[in-house]
Amino acid sequence: MRLVVIGAHLRREDVEPLAVAVPAAEVFLSAVEVADDQPLGDRELLLRVAGIREQLLERATFIAIRYGFAASSPAEAAAKCAAHADGWRHVLEASRDCVEMTIKIAASSPMPRPDRRQFTSGAAYLKALHEATSAASVDKSFRDAVEQRLVPLSVRHRWVHRDNASLEFVALVRRERLDDVRAAGEALRATRVPFLLSGPWPLEVFADDDRQ
Repeated sequence: MRLVVIGAHLRREDVEPLAVAVPAAEVFLSAVEVADDQPLGDRELLLRVAGIREQLLERATFIAIRYGFAASSPAEAAAKCAAHADGWRHVLEASRDCVEMTIKIAASSPMPRPDRRQFTSGAAYLKALHEATSAASVDKSFRDAVEQRLVPLSVRHRWVHRDNASLEFVALVRRERLDDVRAAGEALRATRVPFLLSGPWPLEVFADDDRQ
């Protein structure tokens, strides 16, 4: 059997019995047991993990670990996360009552994705890809409207470039403000700019940020 790790949690009771709780220095990892021969991309497994993630987040805020992180034993999982455990604990303590909400907006003038065949080195291609991603922008009036409505509802916020065709506004929000965030999202629809408001999500963008 293998363990597929889902997230990092402050307390054991935040995990059990929904998932396997793995002590990792200052935190507890949530994990699911998977047969050695089951592909991690198996649809049934993906749906199972997604369902457990949702239930875990309803119970308590946790730090998401990118899907696909697997270990052969609890000891190996703990060892792989040991360097992050202390920082994760500080983040979880500081953001215990918070979750992330995301607005994804299509870029107003998306940059074309660079063609890998036009580059002689991987480094040059990655640089061009980064430049195309960083150049993605949204209509200034819509950006201003997002910040005007959502920044006051946020503990922290950040604009994130994910790809060359979109931009994301990510907000760290206290759980009791979720309805206010959704109402702000509805108000933004009057701008007629296409966007997708999603969440709540576990900590990801702010997972390594324990500043107050």
